[in-house]
Amino acid sequence: MYARETGSPLLPKPADQFRDYEHADPRVAEFYRLNHTYQTVDFVLGKKRDYLALNRRVMTVWETLDFLNTLVDDSDPDTDFTQIEHALQTAESIRAAGQPRWFIATGLIHDLGKILCLFGEPQWAVVGDTFPVGCRWSPTIVHSEFFAHNPDRNVPEYQSELGIYEAGCGLDAVHMSWGHDEYVYHVVKDYLPQEALYMLRYHSFYPWHKENEYKHLTNAEDQSMLKWVRAFNRYDLYSKGAPRPDAQALMPYYEELVREFFPEPLRW
Repeated sequence: MYARETGSPLLPKPADQFRDYEHADPRVAEFYRLNHTYQTVDFVLGKKRDYLALNRRVMTVWETLDFLNTLVDDSDPDTDFTQIEHALQTAESIRAAGQPRWFIATGLIHDLGKILCLFGEPQWAVVGDTFPVGCRWSPTIVHSEFFAHNPDRNVPEYQSELGIYEAGCGLDAVHMSWGHDEYVYHVVKDYLPQEALYMLRYHSFYPWHKENEYKHLTNAEDQSMLKWVRAFNRYDLYSKGAPRPDAQALMPYYEELVREFFPEPLRW
């Protein structure tokens, strides 16, 4: 049903110039202090109960992107572009590499879950790198020193390697820190192939797809899908060095693409 072509990523600037947290704006460190302090098991389970009924609003892809145009991601040290510009940057880099249309559509909508900010969520509960809760935190997590303030540190069960999980349980059974990745996955999971859904759900899970952490929690499907998450991340990350896209000129192509994959408004 879905073509699985591959292409070469565009690398507008050297990889070592991205994710430079040491020289990032101080707001980035403050963001992660809040994120790592308050992303607890109870917090994540509560947000899933609150949001995954998808009964807050019904909006088209374009209505969602229009709102996101007002958002500047405080967790991101790499860009000050608007959200729609980053969405088009990502999608255009995927398109230029000759990837299939479902892959391009995934690039366009990958950050739509940031609509959580419209519902009053603070950015530390919406954006940033993600990680499992309910088990030991990896030291490779960005600004992991801030977990010292997280109440889950005082729950012995949560501080073992497996925590509340079983070895090989699969990432679908793992509660990730709450944010836009998990949210958009649930919103569009009936519209895109499995490869795309892994890209959306785990593109911010850097400890797994970049640092090879948490492998003991993964199953065979996770391991087979890892290459797709990594492939997507190249476009998401490295496209941030590209020039500002000409949104008006690109609209005819992307309007058609959205009609193909998301013909109806989405439930949020």
